[in-house]
Amino acid sequence: MEAVNKLLYIRLRRKARVRKGHIVRLRDIAKLFVDDEYEPALNELIIHQPQQADGNRVLIDMLLIIRKVKGLFPELQVEHFGEPHVLLEIYTDNRKASPLLIGIVWLLLFIGSGLAIMNFHADVSMLAVHQRIYELMTGKRVEHPLILQIPYSIGIGVGMVLFFNHLFKKKFNEEPSPLEVEMFMYQENVNHFVITEEYAKIHEEGDAK
Repeated sequence: MEAVNKLLYIRLRRKARVRKGHIVRLRDIAKLFVDDEYEPALNELIIHQPQQADGNRVLIDMLLIIRKVKGLFPELQVEHFGEPHVLLEIYTDNRKASPLLIGIVWLLLFIGSGLAIMNFHADVSMLAVHQRIYELMTGKRVEHPLILQIPYSIGIGVGMVLFFNHLFKKKFNEEPSPLEVEMFMYQENVNHFVITEEYAKIHEEGDAK
């Protein structure tokens, strides 16, 4: 009677983070579904040992994982779902930011954003527009139509809060803000670039051998 191969179902994470110097085990980068007799050993299976030359990002390919699994349990048949690779980010414990540095950055951003708004209003002659609107509404011309300028200034701040969907750490709803979407797209492009570069290195190393 022909022996039935045991199945290992595996789904790699798109991205995983490990502390620098720590050994990467299969449980750190994947979800497994396998018979109970195999699961403990597979979870502890060493996939990668970070080296100094690796930098802070390493691409782990599904073929490498299959070779490791087959080396431990040759009878297992591997079925994988999702991404054929996982991007491993190696991080170190960062020092806490200095309150002085945070204050300087905040001040620079505050002044820079204020100047940007002021320059925009100067370019479009916002004061002249307010003066003209006030004159059309009241028949009088004044130098500073505060009845328009004050609500307009408050509206800019309220509009920015609503647009970015944030007030300090509080979100008004679960919808991502435009800034979060742009940061997500930027990170996706960075990950795609890193993956492409890592695959190119793997091919170069294979050709060299």
